[in-house]
Amino acid sequence: MELSSSFVHLHTCNNCSSSSSFFPFPIQTHRNSTNPTRRIHRIYAVAVDPQKELPKNSPQRLLKELAERKRATSPKKKFPPKRFILRPPLDDQRLAQRFLNSPQMSLKSFPLLSSCLPSSRLNFADKTWMEEYLLEAKQALGYPLEASDERFGDDNPAKQFDTLLYLAFQHPACERTKARHVRSGHSRLLFLGQYVLELAFAEYFLQRYPRESPAPMRERVFGLIGKRNLPKWIKAASLQNLVFPYDDMDKLKRREREPPAKCVFWALFGAIYLCFGMPEVYRVLFEVFGMDPEAEDCQPKLRRQLEDVDYVSVEFEGKKLSWQDVAAYKPPEDALFAHPRLFRACVPPGMHRFRGNIWDFESRPQVMQTLGYPLAMKDRIPDITEARNIELGLGLQLCFLHPSKHKFEHPRFCYERLEYVGQKIQDLVMAEKLLMKHIDAPGLWLQERHRRLLMNKFCGRYLRDKHLHSFIIYSEQVQDAYEHNRRLRNPATTAVQQALHGLAYTVYGKPDVRRLMFEVFDFEQVQPKAV
Repeated sequence: MELSSSFVHLHTCNNCSSSSSFFPFPIQTHRNSTNPTRRIHRIYAVAVDPQKELPKNSPQRLLKELAERKRATSPKKKFPPKRFILRPPLDDQRLAQRFLNSPQMSLKSFPLLSSCLPSSRLNFADKTWMEEYLLEAKQALGYPLEASDERFGDDNPAKQFDTLLYLAFQHPACERTKARHVRSGHSRLLFLGQYVLELAFAEYFLQRYPRESPAPMRERVFGLIGKRNLPKWIKAASLQNLVFPYDDMDKLKRREREPPAKCVFWALFGAIYLCFGMPEVYRVLFEVFGMDPEAEDCQPKLRRQLEDVDYVSVEFEGKKLSWQDVAAYKPPEDALFAHPRLFRACVPPGMHRFRGNIWDFESRPQVMQTLGYPLAMKDRIPDITEARNIELGLGLQLCFLHPSKHKFEHPRFCYERLEYVGQKIQDLVMAEKLLMKHIDAPGLWLQERHRRLLMNKFCGRYLRDKHLHSFIIYSEQVQDAYEHNRRLRNPATTAVQQALHGLAYTVYGKPDVRRLMFEVFDFEQVQPKAV
């Protein structure tokens, strides 16, 4: 092996020789005073027999030791986890068999409940947790301790309560969440439960405070079930040992304490709603957790409130409804509406003074034709049908009444209260639709899909696609401003869209909200349809 190099002659010494610790052979450089030209010196390296031991200062020895040291200390090559390795897709037969064997396909009469069951059957570890902790959870929530599948028959959704209650407590920080069917089942219950709570409090506060605007009600809801207050309710119901089995909840930091409490709280009410309905949601909220709407820490901030000079319905005058009144109320047999008290809380009785105005004659028939109203109802007395259609027409007029028109004289004569309940019911209806449509999707994916479908710009666009935005009643000043800037109109179209859903819920119930969202407005069209 031959190495050659050229060196610049040193001018500081006449004749110097040096030996480096890196080269075994001395390198000599000579300075010729008579001939200052550069000379090329060749350095020869002799290969050493590898069988013989190399000198200590040999570069080959140093390189060899360095290679051995790297081989000993370098980490072993890590292979990717199995879940990231591409696998061949399941064939149609195996895929169909997996879905048919899933508990999610077992309940044909309760499709929403069936979609929230775990995607595979519970294993030994799941049943071990249920045997150890489920009785404590039932006792804290006020339920009988016997197994739900033995108490109830196949035609009762409460038969699946034990399974859903188990899933509700498996928040992302616990050990059982590593199993895919547990993690996905908990996240789907959590996704549903948040909208159940929002609708329950919206209905309750609308009936309890018939003269308030939605802004104070939203502050009351946040004061009761805001993220910071949920650990307090978990401890009030003695559930902290199930949520934090290895830690003292009071000693945890806020960022470690609040997310698990929020996950369990939302998922718990998703399970209760699926098995027992909305009345049981109210009972657990106000009896088990002990929530007080009049508590000082959940009162709204003081603001300038417009004086309500109009009268309210007789059943709201002079008293505040309790949660028992809201939860246990059943409409009479010949009631005009699916939720008559909620309708009266949103549509003031004085709305009848607007019967026969210009909008009632010119715009209402076109709006009702576009929305498919009135629906065919079988009433024993024709007067009931006629009265319902009159109230429906007044509610539609209120839905299209912009706050700029009559709010300063009559604060409740605008669509704000109908918009509030409509926003909550459309969130719940869309959540139920996504759960039944995507039975294998985790809750985080459903949440993102839900948010994209119900974005404000989409809700307003659905209304404009049906050419209903031209029927909104504005004041003259606002109308002039909107004519110069069309984008100012977009929040109003979104609010009218949500108010229509609130009216449909109070008059005809949740099925009519589904009809409006998925048949009339087609809420799942993210992009405009091709002409």
